[in-house]
Amino acid sequence: MSIITIEELPARLSGGKTLAGLDLGDKTIGVAVSDRGFAFAHPRPVIMRRKFSLDAAVLLGLLQKENVGAVVLGLPVNMDGSEGPRAQKSRAFARNMAAVTDLPFVLWDERLSTVAAERTLIEMDFSRRKRAGKIDSAAAAFILQGVLDRLQALGVGAWSK
Repeated sequence: MSIITIEELPARLSGGKTLAGLDLGDKTIGVAVSDRGFAFAHPRPVIMRRKFSLDAAVLLGLLQKENVGAVVLGLPVNMDGSEGPRAQKSRAFARNMAAVTDLPFVLWDERLSTVAAERTLIEMDFSRRKRAGKIDSAAAAFILQGVLDRLQALGVGAWSK
């Protein structure tokens, strides 16, 4: 496993692979997966965190089932652009995953992704209780959709065909 740039993604996603997005929290891991055309991010059920080895096994099972070729991990950067403890936890998670998978990871600035995801769920009239169970995967979808949109803006949409 390696941490790669967004420009390196197209080479890693040939052969019908998809792209996954993760929103890493202390209690849950929000997950989203792209379609094979790399146009849309689709939320998946959250993974309840227990212990790294168990979390990694559940996550890798899901990624294999979804035919994922690379993973986008939200990097919680502070509003001033600095990295605090939460960003360090995300970087450590990516490093720890290196021991159990060869999948490449892209770190993606996730500032305000949870806020945007919550606003969307509120607009969809989800109750506070229902939002709590979906917010992390919605944030993962928001993060992943940002990467998919960036790939399209870079003009790399043709590589998925």
